[in-house]
Amino acid sequence: MAENANGEADQDQRDVRGGAVWQQRGERQGEVEHRADYHRPMADGSAAEVKQALAEVGYLADEPAALVSFLAQRLGKPVLVEGPAGVGKTELAKALSRATGRELIRLQCYEGLDEAKALYEWNYRKQLLRIQSGGEDGWEDVHGDIFDKEFLLERPLMQAIASPEPVVLLIDEIDKTDQEFEAMLLELLSDFQITIPELGQVSATTMPIVILTSNNSRELTEALKRRCLYLWLDYPDLEREMEIVRLHTPELSEALTRKLVEVVRMIRDLDLKKPPSIAESIDWARTLLLMGTEDIDRETFNQSMSIIVKHRTDIDLVAERVGVKLAEPVRPQS
Repeated sequence: MAENANGEADQDQRDVRGGAVWQQRGERQGEVEHRADYHRPMADGSAAEVKQALAEVGYLADEPAALVSFLAQRLGKPVLVEGPAGVGKTELAKALSRATGRELIRLQCYEGLDEAKALYEWNYRKQLLRIQSGGEDGWEDVHGDIFDKEFLLERPLMQAIASPEPVVLLIDEIDKTDQEFEAMLLELLSDFQITIPELGQVSATTMPIVILTSNNSRELTEALKRRCLYLWLDYPDLEREMEIVRLHTPELSEALTRKLVEVVRMIRDLDLKKPPSIAESIDWARTLLLMGTEDIDRETFNQSMSIIVKHRTDIDLVAERVGVKLAEPVRPQS
């Protein structure tokens, strides 16, 4: 009986390294069924408390964003955040990192991103050195240990899974990748584990908060969306954007803040290559403070327009449609 118990223990033995459970080769698929559920909520209890915690670190979330951030921790599900560029999708992940005290691990997506840059790759130089330094039996002496974690180069997705502490994982601009890359993510998003053919399964022992962002440049697969909570972020209304700008530039008068946001909204209504983002509204507010301006007249607008408009053709269009609507500067009479 004791021998049988010891045998079963050996069969189910798992190698815990860092924060991950490494299921060794030869174990049956599905044996690793339970992981420590390390949720670390920002506050005990409600989306309102999460909203307050985000505000305290400089992110003014609306009700849907606060609710999804709360559910991401409570349900342990990834969040897919879609919306135009520059509305605060990436900043939401950064704010969650600050509010929870978790490290932020970021994977910046781009066309052609593959498993070697996102998940892991083998340190071939180190493996070659190990082979060359092998004993008299050569390959037979080393082939069993060159595919070990010691020879593994962890990339952002693996780092998030293997971390001994809970982290925030940001997969930024997922729409720039292809469907094959999305398919590779499915195991991680549904089970928080990664399968390495030479090693087996690597399962997280801590629960990361996973945020995927998309500028909606292409339709993402239904398989990926099924595994995620969903949040659409758009440009805020006038009052909320004023609140955001005032948060970052409290020295700016309310009247000037209102006019700045009204002008930015007029610009966004035009058919531009790149409408101004919220971050650029904040940059423009800081610019006006440094210029010492008290109003946005035509001259001030023309001087500082490049802070919020970044394409040559857009500059001409904005000057023609918006600049002409602004008053001429008041000149002191001599």
